[in-house]
Amino acid sequence: MTAASPTLSKSGGAPLAEWLRDATPAFLFALRLWASVCLTYYVTFALQLSDPTWAVTTAAIVCTPVLGASLRKAFFRMIGTVVGAIGIVIIAALARQDRVGFLVGLALWCAVSAFIATLLRNFAAYAAALAGYTAAILASDVLGPVGTTSGDVTFLAINRAIEICTGILCAGVVLALTDIGHSRRKLAAELAYLSTAIMDGFADCFRIASSDLTQFQGLRRDLLRRIIALDPTIDAAIGEASDLRYRSPVLQRAVSGLVETISAWRKAAYEIALNHNSVTEREARAVYNELPRDRLSPDASGSAKTPAELRAACCSAVRSLTRFNAQTPSERLLADSAAQGMLGMARALNGLVGVVDPPDMIPVRGTARLHVPDWLPPTVSALRVLLAVGAMSLFWIASAWPNGALAITFSAIIVVLLPLQGDLAYSQSMAFLKGCVLGSGIAAALVFAILPRATTFPTLCLALGLALVPLGFMLARAKNPLFFFACSVNFLPMLSINNTISFDASQFWNSASAIVIGIAAGAVAMLIVPPLSPAIRTQRLLALTLADLRRLARRAPSRRREDDWESRIVARFLAMPEQAEPVERAMLVAAMAVGNHIVRIRRVAPRFVPGPAVEAALQALAEGRSGEAAERLKDIDRQLAALPRTRPGSRAVLGLRAGLLVICGQLAWYPSYYDEPIR
Repeated sequence: MTAASPTLSKSGGAPLAEWLRDATPAFLFALRLWASVCLTYYVTFALQLSDPTWAVTTAAIVCTPVLGASLRKAFFRMIGTVVGAIGIVIIAALARQDRVGFLVGLALWCAVSAFIATLLRNFAAYAAALAGYTAAILASDVLGPVGTTSGDVTFLAINRAIEICTGILCAGVVLALTDIGHSRRKLAAELAYLSTAIMDGFADCFRIASSDLTQFQGLRRDLLRRIIALDPTIDAAIGEASDLRYRSPVLQRAVSGLVETISAWRKAAYEIALNHNSVTEREARAVYNELPRDRLSPDASGSAKTPAELRAACCSAVRSLTRFNAQTPSERLLADSAAQGMLGMARALNGLVGVVDPPDMIPVRGTARLHVPDWLPPTVSALRVLLAVGAMSLFWIASAWPNGALAITFSAIIVVLLPLQGDLAYSQSMAFLKGCVLGSGIAAALVFAILPRATTFPTLCLALGLALVPLGFMLARAKNPLFFFACSVNFLPMLSINNTISFDASQFWNSASAIVIGIAAGAVAMLIVPPLSPAIRTQRLLALTLADLRRLARRAPSRRREDDWESRIVARFLAMPEQAEPVERAMLVAAMAVGNHIVRIRRVAPRFVPGPAVEAALQALAEGRSGEAAERLKDIDRQLAALPRTRPGSRAVLGLRAGLLVICGQLAWYPSYYDEPIR
């Protein structure tokens, strides 16, 4: 028994110690959430602000378990709050003493905010949504009990904006003083991992020269998922390190560079598998010898080469591969694919340099462009907002409910904010509703059992901690945190704590019921007008890409539109639903490669073959006749092959023939896609 004691103690204590270690970050976040709310109450009481409710609610909203995300969220919330306050002042000025006009203006403002929020991504989308429901928050104060505008709207808007910004600043101070953050390190580690993994897989494709197309498919799909997940990581890092905000174009170029490298990898793998023989293996090996051998460690430190040095090696490889003395179109295709892949890797590594060693970063000219993958989802979001806000306004007018304006506010919050959850919008709205119901129960317990005994500010803070600390802990630990987020945020406005605290049961239940009913109405609107299903969104993205590809083949676009081709397709690729099939993602990547080579053929081919032959082949592709287009492209290839090798421009001829190989190969691989009629 004595000998067994240490073993028993170890086996019983280890899980507890491990659990405590894992739970510590969640507990610290719960304390930060509690401290943020308490500090906000203290500041609003000291400044004698008229209503601390929205200040403390905002302080709870901007708190997230990740420091960078919290600060970024706070920054964009300030922007959205100011824009929303300006919007409500304009609406009130245009619809002075006109209840119907005011409500119509509010519905249109919220609809436009939802439209823009669906177009944008991450915290920029959050700011647009904030501009909508901040106006709804202010509207609940501007509208009187019977629906007439009351008071000085401009003064009220400024006052509410100050209260909300106070909550943002208090939460930011608490978070900045208690958390040093790790978003920048996380972004650097993820970029280093993706760069290393993609370079390894890309090089192995040439080294192994396998005839099995599926050998690297699983790895590429996993890497593509992680590339898509980079966007929120970049946003969190920008929130934590303000200097990264000015390098946003470099970081966006890094993401597109990773996608371009995987596209080149797939193109090379297809060519090797299609013509697998000893000659292809020798050609692939010759290209492999031009690729860099050095790699990064997963945390971008302790490697033989720094990110800047490896970027230089990739650029050197691009130059050598461009001058590569290929003897066949297939070898030229492999060399060009490798050059494209190394150029993409150089862009990705430049983004990594911008994170870990900014002085050595190569700046990118211009700003990151916004590309709209599909206009239909934001239109659906706007129509849903009009339906929800309009229905709640009619209900309020018909019923003359004193708290109807508050119900309109929370209905607008749901239909403007939760569509950013995508396919989970309705299920998340139901989770939000359930969390609000639980929050109303917690608020009732505090109002009627605990807060009347809290006669000093320290006891008030302790009473709030009874709810905020457990809810914050569960919020940080939950797999689906929205339920606990709704609970921890929505019980605060139900308390209605001011400098002079009074506990009115009827007022409490009216406010609580208005919040719950407004959220329920928003959930019903999400059910009646749901977001587009993943299947529909995927098919639309593929159809829009095919339509753009056919326009590219039909006529010569402007230089800017040609240069913009890849970034537009990358935007659609990043917008693909997680439920999309791998073959559908592959179609999008293949279309990007076909479009790139169409641009090159249109520019260069008329120098060596008759222009009408090129236009006829591209016109067949534009009209959805891929078989005929492939035959015409093969005729052009035969004409190019007949040209003497000693003629000037022979290197360009070989590059053209490699591009024709790519297009014909992709047309043969996905004929049903390229021949599909566009509805």
